[in-house]
Amino acid sequence: MPSRTDLANAIRALSMDAVQRAKSGHPGAPMGMADIAEVLWNDFLQHNPANPHWPNRDRFVLSNGHGSMLIYSLLHLTGYELPMAEIQNFRQLHSLTPGHPEYGYAPGVETTTGPLGQGISNAVGMALAEKVLAAQFNRPGHAVVDHFTYAFAGDGCLMEGISHEVCSLAGTLGLGKLIVFYDDNGISIDGEVEGWFTDDTPGRFSAYGWQVIADVDGHDAAAVRRAIEAGRENSAQPTLICCKTVIGKGAPNKQGTESCHGAPLGDEEIAATREAIGWPHAPFVIPEEIYAGWDAREAGAQREQAWEAAMQAYAADHPDLAAELRRRLAGDLPEDFERYARDYIEQCQSKGETIASRKASQNCLNAYGPVLPELLGGSADLAGSNLTLWDGARGITGADASGNYVYYGVREFGMSAIMNGVALHGGLVPYGATFLMFMEYARNAVRMAALMKLRTIFVYTHDSIGLGEDGPTHQPVEQLTALRATPNLLTWRPCDAVESAVAWREALLRTGGPTALIFSRQALQHQARNAEQLEAIERGAYILRDSREHPELILIATGSEVQLAMEAAEKIAAEGRQVRVVSMPCAERFMEQEALYREKVLPSDVLARVAVEAGHVDYWYKFVGLDGRVVGMNTFGESAPAADLMAHFGFTVDSVVAVAEELLQE
Repeated sequence: MPSRTDLANAIRALSMDAVQRAKSGHPGAPMGMADIAEVLWNDFLQHNPANPHWPNRDRFVLSNGHGSMLIYSLLHLTGYELPMAEIQNFRQLHSLTPGHPEYGYAPGVETTTGPLGQGISNAVGMALAEKVLAAQFNRPGHAVVDHFTYAFAGDGCLMEGISHEVCSLAGTLGLGKLIVFYDDNGISIDGEVEGWFTDDTPGRFSAYGWQVIADVDGHDAAAVRRAIEAGRENSAQPTLICCKTVIGKGAPNKQGTESCHGAPLGDEEIAATREAIGWPHAPFVIPEEIYAGWDAREAGAQREQAWEAAMQAYAADHPDLAAELRRRLAGDLPEDFERYARDYIEQCQSKGETIASRKASQNCLNAYGPVLPELLGGSADLAGSNLTLWDGARGITGADASGNYVYYGVREFGMSAIMNGVALHGGLVPYGATFLMFMEYARNAVRMAALMKLRTIFVYTHDSIGLGEDGPTHQPVEQLTALRATPNLLTWRPCDAVESAVAWREALLRTGGPTALIFSRQALQHQARNAEQLEAIERGAYILRDSREHPELILIATGSEVQLAMEAAEKIAAEGRQVRVVSMPCAERFMEQEALYREKVLPSDVLARVAVEAGHVDYWYKFVGLDGRVVGMNTFGESAPAADLMAHFGFTVDSVVAVAEELLQE
């Protein structure tokens, strides 16, 4: 039977060989953390390589994702469908082993990591999801939701500000099944971190309310095992295990230095490492006894079978709960949701209410929330402004996690990355809110949601200069453009309560990516629609007002500016012009429509086009053309009452009419 060191050395060998073949990569972290990983994966990790999506598996997150060969080695050695050919194809086009772990590529990769700090943040979200689901579904004698979340993190993750946000909240919420290993090797890209990172990390995490196990020798298997056992025994606090390690462990001339952090070791150093660690095997050759020592397939199958038996017993005692849990873990919404939502949208159209779209959003939550127990809401300390609380919302606390609402505090970035972790875990559909301006704090987490194709719903209110007196620090200008430019993100900016209800429905139904819902502070006037127009909202853009004959002018608008475009159209039409108004609540969804529909809404022979939106002008030239006009923002806003600002920046009927008439006369 191979020793623990032999098993860990398999990780070191695969990591240095794969990086060398790719001519790029980071061998230092996987070589330094190999001993910790061996203990965790062989002695504790609850997983089944044959079914990477087994719901009750432990989650493992490599937050310092540059060390990706660590997780690829672990997945390959323990029996996942990640053959040696993929290890040899590390960092190459279309391989399952990209430079940083990417969700949806190699089986067993729980989240995309690389932007430092976000992996540990996702792990907090996963641990939160586990605690919430356990509180909602477990019953005496039936612990059917019962697993740990483990994360590896380095100095870089802990230097990033987001780690402060999420780890503080994790302590407050008592996420006792979260165990983080801090790879305290004292080295980052620029060298020894003592020149720029002298935090008292154990003291910091103790202050957060974590259990801290300090000064663990990360190369002593017995010490690592004792630390993990202590972490697992403390169900009231998350645990930080501070592991002293040597980066590049085993490389005799480069270990302990930045030279092995982000570059291949080189042929000579690899040969010396093989001799130093007693690994005589050729590159990418793993002896059968090493594979046997790592193989987790049989044990994993037994664990899953035991859980399925537990689920059957649970179903016998609690059939409704068991069925509900399986539905939610599968990611399916209730069968009647679409009918329910359609009825509500029709009610909104009949009611014809003129209200702020942020209030319309809250009304949607009150309508949809009772039939969607999987909703997990929240706000970054702006619940009273974002209106994300609904009648059935119950706050989650460390003592009681059975609710459905998280008070995230002023942690926009942390909130967004935690939501991604919740979505990755499964069983819950997260939404969280802040002002649109403060999407800037969270932009990279929004990008990661889109990259991973997660069902995460970002709610942004106070959507333009229309928020008024708080001034340009709070008034978004370029943020809509940034969101719309993000691949695989759908951004909805509805013009009234009806479009708001459709936007929420579409966000909830979407399983292939995140959605940003953009809502106003100010009241928006209800728009009259026929049945065909109502049905067309979901297509992202539709004809809200049409001309009697083929249009000679098209006004395109979103959100609060739709009413402005409608009034301007009436005034221009009174002069005998043929004017169409297109409401475009979601430009990206419109661009997904077939060419015939897009041509119907925006006929290519109508070149006189004006877009009206209280956001940056540049985005709209793709729809109006270089010869079209955009009534929008080219500068930051000002501090003044909303009506004064709208007039000052040209968002008036007369201004839109003047721009349109000038265009028609050219």
